[in-house]
Amino acid sequence: MTEIPTDAVWLKPGEVARRAGVAVSTLHYYEKIGLIRSRRTSGDRREYRRDTLRLIAFIRASQSLGIGLAQIKAALDDLPHDRPPDKHDWARLAREWRDDLDDRIARLTALRDNLANCIGCGCLSLTACPYTNPGDVMGRDGAGARRLIPDAD
Repeated sequence: MTEIPTDAVWLKPGEVARRAGVAVSTLHYYEKIGLIRSRRTSGDRREYRRDTLRLIAFIRASQSLGIGLAQIKAALDDLPHDRPPDKHDWARLAREWRDDLDDRIARLTALRDNLANCIGCGCLSLTACPYTNPGDVMGRDGAGARRLIPDAD
């Protein structure tokens, strides 16, 4: 593990938790799974670099979009650990996530636009469904919302 610089601004867990809007136990969990890092004081207390607040904001925003912690961790692992990530680091991460985010937006838009009518599940339960499925032919392609999620297997 890369050493965290000693010249950074350090915050106590309670302050980070308050400012980030999470419980201290959440900080400990994020640290345990490698999303954030801390250092120990001479009194064996945790301290977090101030830029940890940005990492937590990224984690929470990503989770709110349905992105799993494993994918978030992979992205954070590519950021520098010996210094706070700068705008170039964040821009690189954004470029790497762009296609995935665009795909999520397209799927959410399709769900929003089709949820009241038919989500392509092949259930034949809606008489006004714009996607007819006579003889349940879509069932041969597999389970799930085949038209909404074409690559569902």
